[in-house]
Amino acid sequence: EVMPGKSSRAAFGEALLDLGAKDERIVTLDADLSKSTMTAKFAKTHPGRAFNVGIAESTMIGMAAGLALSGRVPFACSFACFLVGRFETIRVSVAYTQAPVKLVGTHVGVAIGEDGYTQMGLEDMACLRALPNIPIVQPADETETKQAIAWAVEYPGPVYLRLTRQNLENVHGDGFRFQFGRAEVLRPGTDVSILATGGPLWNALEAAKRLESEGIHAEV
Repeated sequence: EVMPGKSSRAAFGEALLDLGAKDERIVTLDADLSKSTMTAKFAKTHPGRAFNVGIAESTMIGMAAGLALSGRVPFACSFACFLVGRFETIRVSVAYTQAPVKLVGTHVGVAIGEDGYTQMGLEDMACLRALPNIPIVQPADETETKQAIAWAVEYPGPVYLRLTRQNLENVHGDGFRFQFGRAEVLRPGTDVSILATGGPLWNALEAAKRLESEGIHAEV
């Protein structure tokens, strides 16, 4: 029986609890959305290491930068559209200072369902790609998310983690090891290559299956 997939925000919440139990440097910051960003359990478990600043995302990012520059590992979390909507604060306090803030944007893309279009993270990637020093990591399933969070804790600079509201099908096997900046071949092919990241990766694999039935061997 195949276990149903998890959203990457849910996998993030679990990874945070596991890692936070062993590493006291980890703190979370939220702007009144901890139930949606899945940091609520961490806050309940480690109340002295979780900060809910209310609907004040710029303040949250500034606090995270200060915490990061003083040796903590802060995860600053909100819906991607609200977080990256504070572009100027990210630009000055995180990108230019290279403060090792872990920015976590959830509810990315068009697949967030009934939350509606005002809550969709659509322009976030374009915005942050315009800044120096902030790599964007968009895991495709639970396994990759948990490994990416562990990597982000140790990464010496800022990171933007782009996470989903919707559940994701599992696309990685047991032998998978997350490698930053490395493309991974999930399906070999000789006719065409499909590059995908995050939620759309499963769809890309399904598309490759359909192409196979038409005699086209697609690499993913």
